[in-house]
Amino acid sequence: MDGRIHSIESFGAVDGPGVRFVVFFQGCPLRCRFCHNPDTWNPEGGKLISAEAIVEKAERCRAYLPNGGVTLSGGEPLMQPTFALDILLRLREARLHSALDTAGMVPLAVSAPVIDAADMVLLDIKALDPNECIALTGQSNLNELSTLDYCEKTAKRTWIRHVLVPGITLETEKLKKLADFLKKYTCVEKVELLPFHKLGEFKWKELGIPYTLTDTPAPTPKEIEAANNLFVRE
Repeated sequence: MDGRIHSIESFGAVDGPGVRFVVFFQGCPLRCRFCHNPDTWNPEGGKLISAEAIVEKAERCRAYLPNGGVTLSGGEPLMQPTFALDILLRLREARLHSALDTAGMVPLAVSAPVIDAADMVLLDIKALDPNECIALTGQSNLNELSTLDYCEKTAKRTWIRHVLVPGITLETEKLKKLADFLKKYTCVEKVELLPFHKLGEFKWKELGIPYTLTDTPAPTPKEIEAANNLFVRE
């Protein structure tokens, strides 16, 4: 099975537990205002590669992944569900730990087999309020929250990821609501709050896409600490 990828990182440290071999898929249905890789949006971009070749590359890095594994990221891996599933099944055969990094914006009828094949899910919660999610990403969070419910139903090990954007998602009341909402999910092992940054702003300019967060600052260390404190489980 061939698919389109944007790039591969052989030593990822922020893409799941341990050191990870990260495969960045090409194609994404979202248009997140804070996206730092808008060059992954076009599903016809990137380069073609086979699932077999990806797993072979990962196996060559096995010595560096004793406590890590392979993460399928993006873009959005679930935009290429058959390709992603092929990779995950091959990783299982190779006994390499797998993580699926997804925004969960694909219907479960398509995504469920892929989620089932992954050892864990890194689920990006963009915004809890559906209207805010539309304003922030161009789509509602219906499929996203359905994905979280499915992970709970199947007891899939899950990490939640949420980007802290000052003036948008970095607001105490919104974060409290999200923290309270997540408390009922026993599948959620960890919540990672990711500070907004503008390292990919130049890509927007190169692609001729208006960037709306030029004047938005990065969160301060104190703001990040306060946000993390809201998610401490007793």
